[in-house]
Amino acid sequence: MMDNTLPSQNAGLAALEAQLAEDLSLLELPAKSWVPRRQHEGEEVRDVVVIGAGMCGLTATAKLVLSGIDNIVTYDAAPEGQEGPWVTFARMETLRSPKILTGPALGLPRLTFRAWFVAQWGQAAWDALDKIPKNQWMDYLVWYRKALDLPVKNDVRMTSLEQEGDLIAVTVEGAETGRILTRRLVLATGRSGLGGTYVPEMIRTIDPRFWAHSADDIDFDALKGKRIAVIGAGASAMDNAATALEAGAGSVDMLIRRKEMPRINKMTGIGSYGVVQGMHRLPDLWKWKFFDYTARTQTPPPRNSTLRVSRHENARFFLDCGLESMAVEQNELVIETTQGEMRFDFLIAATGFVNDFDGRAEFANFAPFIRRWKDGRETPEMGRPRASLSDAPDLGPDFEFREREPGSCPMLAHIHCFNDAAMLTHGKVSGDIPAVSAGAERLVQGIAASLFAEDVETHFKNLQAYDTPELQGDEWVDATPSLHEGASV
Repeated sequence: MMDNTLPSQNAGLAALEAQLAEDLSLLELPAKSWVPRRQHEGEEVRDVVVIGAGMCGLTATAKLVLSGIDNIVTYDAAPEGQEGPWVTFARMETLRSPKILTGPALGLPRLTFRAWFVAQWGQAAWDALDKIPKNQWMDYLVWYRKALDLPVKNDVRMTSLEQEGDLIAVTVEGAETGRILTRRLVLATGRSGLGGTYVPEMIRTIDPRFWAHSADDIDFDALKGKRIAVIGAGASAMDNAATALEAGAGSVDMLIRRKEMPRINKMTGIGSYGVVQGMHRLPDLWKWKFFDYTARTQTPPPRNSTLRVSRHENARFFLDCGLESMAVEQNELVIETTQGEMRFDFLIAATGFVNDFDGRAEFANFAPFIRRWKDGRETPEMGRPRASLSDAPDLGPDFEFREREPGSCPMLAHIHCFNDAAMLTHGKVSGDIPAVSAGAERLVQGIAASLFAEDVETHFKNLQAYDTPELQGDEWVDATPSLHEGASV
C-alpha cells in the first residue's frame, strides 16, 4: 500500500510504536512461547490457524501471540488492506460506534484508535472528531497488524477441512497452496459467518442483471439515471441507497415492510460490562428472550445514514410496503407490492445474512454434525421459532462447535466460531467493535487451557526434568556436625 502520510504523522506513529513496545516490555508481552511443537508424519503442525484477518481475526491473532501461542498463522482471502467490510461492502460514511470505544486494543492504551489518531493529528483534532470515518478505521487496523507484527497471509482462501487423527487438515489455495495441519482452528469469518448473504426466493428467481445484494460488489456508476428499489430499512439499506443517490441514480425508492421505522437501538441502551461478561452465562431461555426481543423490535438505521438518503429529493420511503411478486417485463423489473405495482431498473436487497452451513463447500465435511439451537434447545416458553436464531450454532464456552450427536465428529471441539454466528450463545463479542477484546480474551483463554490439558504429560515431564538450581549450596553453613560434636562432649 502507498504511504500517503506526512513526515509529522510518520514521526508521531514512530513515537507511538516506541511507547507501545515499552508498554509490552513492562508487561512482559508477548509471553514466552510455551506450547510444545508437534509434527505429524514429518509435517509441521500449527497450534492454531485463524481464518479471516478482519477486526475479529486480528484481535484473536494478537491475543494468541501475546499469550505465548505463537506457532500460528492467519489467512485472509482478500488483498492486504481490504480485509473485512470497511472498504468493500460497508458503504456508510462513518462507523456507528462512538469514537471512545477501545475496540480491539486488548487493554493496551497505546493500541487504541484514539492513541493512533492523536499521534498523527493531535488532541484538538480528536476533540473535534465526531464519528470515525470507515476508511480511517481500516487504516488503523492496517497499522494494528503492522505494530504487532501479526502473522497474516493475504490472498489465501480456505477450500476444505478434514480430520487427520486428532488434527485438522486445512486446505488452502491462492498465494499459498496446499494443506496445513493444525491443532485448533478459529473461524473469524465476519458477518457472513458460516453461511452467506440472505436473498428471498422471490428475488433469486430474477435474472441477476436486475438485482444485487447489499454486500455484493455493485457498480454504482452504472446505476446513474436508473430507477432503483432498495429492500429493507436497516443501516445497510440506507447506506446503499445513499451511495446510489450520490452516484447519480435517477430515483431511489425504499420498500419497507414495517408500518413504522424502528427508532430505538435497544441493545445499545443496556450496554455494560455486565452484559458483556454475563450474557453467555445466562440460561438459554434468557439468551433467547434478549435476542428474540431485539430481532422483533429491530435495530434502527443511524440517523446520519437516514438523513443521507432523505436529503435527496429523488428518494422516497414506502412504509407498510410488502413484496408480493416480481418479474421482468420488457427490460423492466416489475414488483407487485401491497401498495400496488412499481417498476424499476435495478433492485438492491439489503436483506442480511444467514447461517447456512450446508451452502459452503469448505464446511462440507463437518456441517452435518454441527449442533444448532433448533436441535433440542427451543421450548414453548421461547415463543415461535425464528430462523435467524434457530439456525445459529449452539456453541460451547470457548466458542467451540458442539456435536449434534455425541461422538459423531470429535473434530468440532477444536473448531472455534469467532464470528457473528456466535452471538446467540456468547452475546455480541465476536462481530462488533465494543466488546471484541473481551471476546478474544474468552476465546484464547479457552484455547490455551485446552492446549495445556492436551499436553499435560509433556508439561509434567518438563516439570520433572527441570534441574536449574535456585540455590548453589554456598548460601548457608550446615550446623549439624558441630551440634553432634557438642553432644558427644
